[in-house]
Amino acid sequence: MSAFVDFLLWFSGFVPAPAAIVLLTVLVRAALLPLAVAAARGQRARARLAPQVAAVRKKYARDPDRLQRAVLDLYARERVSPLAGCLPGLLQVPVFFLLYHLFSRDELSGHALLGASLDGRWTDALAQGGPLGSAGLVYLALFALVAAVAAYTYRATRAQTAALGAEAAAPGMGALLRVMPLMPFATLLTVAVVPLAAALYVVTSTTWSAAERAVLHRPERPGA
Repeated sequence: MSAFVDFLLWFSGFVPAPAAIVLLTVLVRAALLPLAVAAARGQRARARLAPQVAAVRKKYARDPDRLQRAVLDLYARERVSPLAGCLPGLLQVPVFFLLYHLFSRDELSGHALLGASLDGRWTDALAQGGPLGSAGLVYLALFALVAAVAAYTYRATRAQTAALGAEAAAPGMGALLRVMPLMPFATLLTVAVVPLAAALYVVTSTTWSAAERAVLHRPERPGA
């Protein structure tokens, strides 16, 4: 971890520290792109089986145990994991937490973005000049970007979940599918309470995720 911090501080000698955070985040997300591609393929595989899963659920609607076995057997026959599309994303979580911890460290004190200190928080910006001060405007811009990304992700996730259908979910995942579309809005709270350096990482990563979704999860053309 200390070596990564030293590298970040060295890198910030060539470009401004905020730009260094954004560039490093983009590089890490680009390195993890194969996992995102695998997740998209898994999601398409589950969508392909959705009609068959719906038929199985209708057939065994009154026998939950038989229903669960039949759904899992269907996935096994088709060589598709019920969690396809989830596991690659879960593998990225430790990397995201590592970067978040890195950008939350005090070593970035002394660096700023348009008057907002990278080790400061939104409350510090409000205390310095209010919401329309130089530091406050930085946060307003981040909030606007995060809100736009969250709104797009919300609509895309709702559409994707509706197309997939709750019937195609692994048994017991229905509640998770209902909550998932709302999760992007939690980023707004995150940006408000973490240091600005970590907020830049979160905003960059979520924006990348939205662009990644737009490319990798776009609807397939008929016959593709």
